Amino acid sequence: MARRHPAESRSLRLRQRGRRRAGWGRVAGLLREGPPVGPTRPGFWRSPLRGPWLTSVFGAVLLVGIPVLFVTGLLSYAAYNPDLGGNDKTPARGWLGFYLFAWPTHPYWLYRLTQGIHVTLGIVLIPVLLAKLWSVIPRLFSWPPVKSIAHAIERLSLLLLVGGVLFEFATGVLNIQLDYIFPGSFYPLHFYGAWVFIGAFVVHVAFRIPLMVRILRGSRLREEMRGPAGNSTAGPLDEESLVSPRPAAPTMSRRGALGTVGAGSLLLLAVTAGQSIGGSLRVTAVLAPRGQNPGPGQNGFQVNKTAVGVGIRPRDVGHAWRLVVRGAAGRERILTRADVLALPQHGAALPIACVEGWSTEDQEWSGVRLADLAALVGYEASAPGVFVESAQRSGSFRSTTLRDNQVRDPRGLLALRVNGADLSPDHGYPARIIVPANPGVHNTKWVTRLTFGDST
Repeated sequence: MARRHPAESRSLRLRQRGRRRAGWGRVAGLLREGPPVGPTRPGFWRSPLRGPWLTSVFGAVLLVGIPVLFVTGLLSYAAYNPDLGGNDKTPARGWLGFYLFAWPTHPYWLYRLTQGIHVTLGIVLIPVLLAKLWSVIPRLFSWPPVKSIAHAIERLSLLLLVGGVLFEFATGVLNIQLDYIFPGSFYPLHFYGAWVFIGAFVVHVAFRIPLMVRILRGSRLREEMRGPAGNSTAGPLDEESLVSPRPAAPTMSRRGALGTVGAGSLLLLAVTAGQSIGGSLRVTAVLAPRGQNPGPGQNGFQVNKTAVGVGIRPRDVGHAWRLVVRGAAGRERILTRADVLALPQHGAALPIACVEGWSTEDQEWSGVRLADLAALVGYEASAPGVFVESAQRSGSFRSTTLRDNQVRDPRGLLALRVNGADLSPDHGYPARIIVPANPGVHNTKWVTRLTFGDST
């Protein structure tokens, strides 16, 4: 092989070094100026409405709404008694359950209220959330993507914030509309996702709220709200990179933008809130799968799962059905439905309220008090909690653990009848649990076994 002349080799090395420097120069220029096309270019986002003021208004609304969503979500988690064994499909207590408390049975409509607020407010805030994301989208594509370590941390928190809020709202809406579509369980996905999101939200608020307050205090709200579309020109370039350097001609005023978002939220409120409020407003809940009246008759109210849907067979709830009641020192009673009907019967007017946000009006239930059943197996003085098992063969919540305060409440029943009629198969015939302020899926249907003093 022929050897290169030393001068030729030196020239080759210089050319290679020059190409490397040119390559690094092009990379540096790309990082400094941005790619020639695409959403990272400063002039790509051209709406004249974008700017710190509009973003701050949407942010102020979310600053009030999201903490309410988070708190009502935590209350919903507490209502499921996740620190008791046997409550499947709910996240384990862990250190995130530091705040848990014994969920009360007074007032009896408590869960109906808190979960109704949680779901309805979440749906109403969707237009505001989308508008807020639209208003800050230039920041999501800012260039260069990373300027420093501090900037990288900020970008990571922004990723968790945007990803977390989209995940929470999407999973919530899908669960309301489609019910149990998730791998494993909706509950831990939504619960842990909420903590990731709220952590990023708190960090974001801590850094951004001084700027938001300064912008809202320094702006003239009346002028912004009264101005026509022609006055909705982009303001001076801002440090947040929200104002376009090449804004398009305005076609809508900022007042119109806020009005459109507000109208969208009011529309969603009108077509969903009736599922929680009930009464004459129930017919307006056209977007709620269980918002409408399901039919006439004493059993004509909503269900979250049917007998056929969870594998209940006629022989599971027919003449051969038995209720097994277990208690202190291995004591056990096996009762037919006739035996249960022969025990002292009591009534309670209670609603059914579910995690999807829908609820019923008060229904007139009748049956045997859980405390009386506990007394049959040795707990005459003070009833403990109870582990409830169902004939349900598939699906979630085939068992439930209730606290002692739920068992001792005189309205806590093993219900046999509702509104003067036997329970229908879909409402849990031959017997079901009904407890004040209890999530609907914990009012177990098709009950076959009660084990008092067991929190398995």
